Amino acid sequence: MTAPGGRAAIRRAEPDDVPAIVALVHELADYERAADECTVTVEQLHTALFGPSPAVYAHVAVAAGEIVGTAVWFLNFSTWDGVHGIYLEDLYVRPQRRRGGEGRALIAALAKECVERGYSRLTWAVLNWNEPAIGFYRALSADPQDEWTTYRLSGPVLTAAARWADDR
Repeated sequence: MTAPGGRAAIRRAEPDDVPAIVALVHELADYERAADECTVTVEQLHTALFGPSPAVYAHVAVAAGEIVGTAVWFLNFSTWDGVHGIYLEDLYVRPQRRRGGEGRALIAALAKECVERGYSRLTWAVLNWNEPAIGFYRALSADPQDEWTTYRLSGPVLTAAARWADDR
């Protein structure tokens, strides 16, 4: 499936797309210099996307029958707005397809989800050194939220923090 003009068609992910999406996620992790941290499997993502309680969603960009990009996302909630929003976890388009409009089309599909469902925002994070992505987001007129700093607990530190609940 390809859209008119040779552009990739954008659609919601389907169960048969999961292996390709996992491959793209691993490519993204390699690009972000964190390949060893990416452990997602086809089975894990399939359950997250299509299991009994889906918690994650995805769109794909398809050109000539091949998935060339993906947007993996989930719902968040704004207590200030009182409605959901979309958090874009991963946006990735294969290098040979960049500058072809697929990234913009994936963002547009998520923006449309927001507008149609009454969600108040579409949010994502970008690594500070990823100048090509930052330039792309600026070209979309996205507002950087540089007054916020993202924090994370993971691995052994997450396990240690979980023990705090038992210590109370």
